[in-house]
Amino acid sequence: MSGLSRRRFLGLTGGAGALVAAGLAGPQLFRPAAATGELLTSQVPLPAPFRVPLPVPAVLAPVARDADADRYEIVQRQATVEILPGLRTPIWGYQGTFPGPTIESRSGRTAVVRHRNELPVPTVVHLHGGRTPPESDGYATDLVLPADAAYPTHSHSGHASMHDPAAVITRGEREYVYPLRQRASTLWYHDHRMDFTGPAVYRGLAGFHLVRDDEEDALPLPHGERELPLLITDRAFAADGSLRYPSIDPSLTTVPGVEEAYLEGVLGDVILVNGAPWPVAEVSATRHRLRVLNGSNARRYDLALDPPPPDGRSFTQIGSDQGLLDVPRGHEHVPIAPAERYDLVVDFGAYPVGTEVTLVNRLGTGSTARVMRFRVARRGAEDSHVPDRLGELEPLDRAQAAVTREFSFRGGLVGDRHGWAIDGRPYSPTRIDARPRLGDVEIWRFVADLHHPIHLHLVHFHVLSRGGREPGPHDAGRKDTVDLRPGEAVEVIARFDGYRGRYMFHCHNSEHEDMGMMANFETV
Repeated sequence: MSGLSRRRFLGLTGGAGALVAAGLAGPQLFRPAAATGELLTSQVPLPAPFRVPLPVPAVLAPVARDADADRYEIVQRQATVEILPGLRTPIWGYQGTFPGPTIESRSGRTAVVRHRNELPVPTVVHLHGGRTPPESDGYATDLVLPADAAYPTHSHSGHASMHDPAAVITRGEREYVYPLRQRASTLWYHDHRMDFTGPAVYRGLAGFHLVRDDEEDALPLPHGERELPLLITDRAFAADGSLRYPSIDPSLTTVPGVEEAYLEGVLGDVILVNGAPWPVAEVSATRHRLRVLNGSNARRYDLALDPPPPDGRSFTQIGSDQGLLDVPRGHEHVPIAPAERYDLVVDFGAYPVGTEVTLVNRLGTGSTARVMRFRVARRGAEDSHVPDRLGELEPLDRAQAAVTREFSFRGGLVGDRHGWAIDGRPYSPTRIDARPRLGDVEIWRFVADLHHPIHLHLVHFHVLSRGGREPGPHDAGRKDTVDLRPGEAVEVIARFDGYRGRYMFHCHNSEHEDMGMMANFETV
């Protein structure tokens, strides 16, 4: 949507929202676009790609273990790191790294993570995809104030928490308890502070949390060094090497939001994988498992391999956001929106040793058309395969649904500023927009003006329909984030179980989220 004027933007989205809500608009309403967002370019020369080795985030060791739980400690702090070769970049990091350390857990075994906030602003930690009690879910107003005693407890300018009587605010530290009564899956943790999620995550506050279980361990999938977590992000860099981001208030303490030109979302011109620009990974000529997470604020990717393998199917998908599929699915390419995850197997044994295979972005141009490279460096003994059956999925159908709800996601006004809204209303922490009964199955229908990746906390769901038709080839499995294209309607079905309490659902374009596109539901 780059280049639209604000007036045309609001007119277009308002009209589209009305038509979609009425069921009269289809995908033909908009010319297909690669992304909703505006490119922010770097002010430094970009490095040559495929020169930096792929880093793999360190696995965090627990500080203590007992019969039922593993206990971890993480410090959120400022650090200076080398992202672009030869330049020093200030970041905010979990343990001072970007990405943060990976936490690995067992299904059903509680992880207790104590976060200490040594940053100059409040923070909130959300375990994305976690089946988590409300007090540990990372609700956007449950602030952890800086440990610095000079930071005033009453200073929440720019935060709705000062108007949220239910907010739980702590000083310096907070203990998040994750029972992890869920199946093996690729989760991630990130900042979720009201109004300032986008710039905080952009500065580095994100990391993997992997859940493993016996069902998945019993499968002969690639493992060990042949299992690679890949956190894909895009960033832009200022002339001094710092991360360039168009915040109205760069201190992230008072006025939320971005400059008007970047209202639709911030797109960077440097593609990072695990915090490294266009890295290269040396692999053996064997199958590898790629846990792919789109951690970008707004950018979508359509991933493919160049050259493709001889059979043309670059990827065998074995899992989605919330773990294993029922059966594997082959794809020539994989579209992935912010916050979505794909669990993919690539057979590098299909390539001769010495081949260089590039992971490309079919939605990108120039510097954003390539993501990373794999170098098939050596032969290897193949000890894995992808079985015909993977996991058992609970079937949900329309007849089980107690309620069908509809929500529209479109541009609107937040106060006197342009922003984003759900059902025409910007976010309020004190308003509950849905009250599903604990244990009930519901169908939620989402309609969109532009690209919106919609995320539900607490629950996973299945995609029932897309654009009035069957789900697409990439909609399979248990999801917690679903991507909507311009003018599109998507239905999802979920069982609202686990915990009673207040939770959120929102667009995971971080700029949209920060500028009003969130709402609450409460399981009762």
